[in-house]
Amino acid sequence: MPPAQRHPTMADVAERAGVSASTVSRTLRGLSTVSPEVRARVERAARELNFAVSRQAASLVTGKTGVVAVLTPTLNSWFIGSAVSTLGPQLRAAGMDLLVYVTPDMTERADFFERLPARRNADALLVFSFDLTEEETARLDDLQMPVIYVSQHAEGCPSVYVDDVEGARRGTQHLLNLGHRRIAFFQTIGASGFAFSSNERLVGYQQALTEAGVPLDDDLVVAAPVADKRSIAEAVGELLSLRDAPTALFAEQDELAASVIWTLRKSRIDVPERLSVLGFDDHPIAEWSDLTTIAQSPEDIGRAAGELACSLVNDPDADPAQHVILPTRLIPRGSTVPLPDGGGEMGGGAAESGA
Repeated sequence: MPPAQRHPTMADVAERAGVSASTVSRTLRGLSTVSPEVRARVERAARELNFAVSRQAASLVTGKTGVVAVLTPTLNSWFIGSAVSTLGPQLRAAGMDLLVYVTPDMTERADFFERLPARRNADALLVFSFDLTEEETARLDDLQMPVIYVSQHAEGCPSVYVDDVEGARRGTQHLLNLGHRRIAFFQTIGASGFAFSSNERLVGYQQALTEAGVPLDDDLVVAAPVADKRSIAEAVGELLSLRDAPTALFAEQDELAASVIWTLRKSRIDVPERLSVLGFDDHPIAEWSDLTTIAQSPEDIGRAAGELACSLVNDPDADPAQHVILPTRLIPRGSTVPLPDGGGEMGGGAAESGA
């Protein structure tokens, strides 16, 4: 078959560039033993022939696949989707490919941890928002490659996440500064992969109240699935039927906060006049619904995860247990207002409220 009708080979590139096949191999692997003039000739010949280096062939020489894998329970998530979308172009710019393993059900999840396909197909694994069992964590330890935990802290392992505790503490402090003392906290149930953030945000909420001298009240902490409007309405009803009902509510996710606002307004309860509502994430729905929120950037998390993966793959001296902790910030909007007659600064007395 004539060369024009088959895939070009390294020998074809060598012939066009006037060098040996081994020189082409060293050039395309980026080795420094090739002069700039020869490198330019080889790269020009490779472009003219539309020659691409086989990842499999290169891995036989370098011991690396040039691939970073992602393990996630879902891609049907604003947070995970945004982070992974940023990660892909970043890795390509670094000359690496992205491989995604999605395990949406227990069958696929069990199959992944049984086979560990990333062992053969990647140089590093990013574990995105995954609530792992001890057995699953032990299996990942057997991969003998960098395993980076994203959106969660993993002791002794490289991790990338936001400071959920500090973010929730500052959000609760914002409500306290507006004069609120009866502040509810609304958690999600069944949000796969986000248990770490959920628990940390509750801790931050509790810290802020304790620092302000406000007693913790378990009746003010409720939970419901984020997509179950009936359960959300029932949880809101529990709060509003308390003898000393809340004047503000902190929902741990913006999507949950938006559902709470929809429930309240459907019941003719004014937001924020009757109940201030705060979210967490800065999901696009927050701006659309004028929701005050604690903002995090999934794009920044994706970039930081990609940088950490490349560092651990390419730099033998990189810290194998480093943590990258990203900040959050308060975005004040129209869903939170000062408590009437409750004082707008910390130190104001507890306000009377009723359902």
